[in-house]
Amino acid sequence: MRPISEVLRLAAQGRSQREISTSTGLAKTTVYRYLERAKQAGVSWPFPADQDEATLEAKLFLAGELRGEPRSGRPEPDWLVVHREVKGRHHVTLQLAWMEYRERHPDGWGYTQFCVHYREWLGRQDPVMRLPHVAGERMYVDFCGDTVAVIDANSGEVRQAQVFVAVLGGSGYLYAEAVRAQDSQSWLDAHVRTFEFYGGVPEVVVPDNLKAGVQDPCWYDPEVNPSYLDLARHYGVVVLPTRPRHPRDKAAVEVGVQVVERWVLAPLRHRRFFSLAEWNQAIREKLEELNSRAFRKLPTSRRDLFETMEREALRPLPSRRYEFASWKRAKVNIDYHIEFERHCYSVPYKHIHQQVDVRATANVIEIFLAGQRVASHQRSYRPGFTTDPEHMPVAHREHAEWSPSRLVSWGNGVGEPVGRLVEEILRSRPHPEHGYRACMGLRRLVGRYGAERVVAACERALAVKAVSYRSVDSILKNGLDRVAVEARPEQRPVTHENVRGAEYYRTVA
Repeated sequence: MRPISEVLRLAAQGRSQREISTSTGLAKTTVYRYLERAKQAGVSWPFPADQDEATLEAKLFLAGELRGEPRSGRPEPDWLVVHREVKGRHHVTLQLAWMEYRERHPDGWGYTQFCVHYREWLGRQDPVMRLPHVAGERMYVDFCGDTVAVIDANSGEVRQAQVFVAVLGGSGYLYAEAVRAQDSQSWLDAHVRTFEFYGGVPEVVVPDNLKAGVQDPCWYDPEVNPSYLDLARHYGVVVLPTRPRHPRDKAAVEVGVQVVERWVLAPLRHRRFFSLAEWNQAIREKLEELNSRAFRKLPTSRRDLFETMEREALRPLPSRRYEFASWKRAKVNIDYHIEFERHCYSVPYKHIHQQVDVRATANVIEIFLAGQRVASHQRSYRPGFTTDPEHMPVAHREHAEWSPSRLVSWGNGVGEPVGRLVEEILRSRPHPEHGYRACMGLRRLVGRYGAERVVAACERALAVKAVSYRSVDSILKNGLDRVAVEARPEQRPVTHENVRGAEYYRTVA
């Protein structure tokens, strides 16, 4: 109701139009127009006792000119077209729409009346049409409160599946699907299929504070889950969770959830479904009907609004589809490996004891330190180790590169006695790898003393049956490799009358 009576009361007290404008909050032009209309209608203060505000308004505005009805002789624009232009295109304002209207109709409304008529028209529309967001700007997502039953065809067991719902803020275009649960992977995979259904990506995604999307639902600074942020980076969107316990922050999806429950799930309540695929096929058919259905008070539908004002406003999909990835915090062990699901993966040894982030997809394990990737491996689902030789210290790498056959081949390349000594060292150990370090020691001795001396030292060690690295090292240190090996006399059995011999111990039958 207009404060017409207040304007006339203040005017009767001799107040100026400026003072009346300041007191009532009305524009000076509006105050002037009220006073002029009252003068023309012969209305003055005080009013008769039987005259209320509504009667006064009817006298002053006979055609209901400022209540959304076109004044005689003043053309009215197509408000639906104006609404689509203003809400569906960036940088299109009401002032620009009014200027274009005045170009077509020079005798039309002024800017103030144009805005008044537009807002009154918008207020009379169905609530789903009062979408306050620019096309392509926001997408609201949530789970329905209702679940759907999926029957196991073999056992007859019934399990409840969740229903994911997405709504575009500019057009109200709906998407829904049944998913396994409200876990992180189901949540993110549903986002991927939603973007593909719309054929584009909005600027902002507005979720609720569910665990799959928000790690810490803080009032002022919510912490989004790492996997959700990973998806946001891939598609170039911004995730803005709503405030806890503030459903009006996502009113669009609240209405969308209600519409899906009433017009998609409720009509399917008598049908039996044996898989999520069957459910989603039925949901897709109902969504086609729902999105194509005209609004009650407008000759248009969600699909029409999407096609005409929102599809082109969405950003294109990336060339590669997002692959779900889980994240884990880990510490690099002393053996320069981190553990993920009972399998160990190597990291450059210089990062020992540091905290890293592990990103795991179905096929790849990536390890990040301070946001930089430091290692990448093929994912394994079996217990064990995956080691990149480049991540190992030089000494470890050299040890890992040797094998028994290669060590023997190296020894023979230095000299035949060295090769035989290497064979004896490897044969004398419980496991060949136990002798690797001794053989690597022989390689060091070759570098220090030269191949000729080491060959002589190994020949002497074999002759005296001192098969070890320590023996060869001692021979070289003491210069015994330059001393000829004395031939030992052949030992023959001792014969003496006091020596009983083997026959003595044989049991006599």
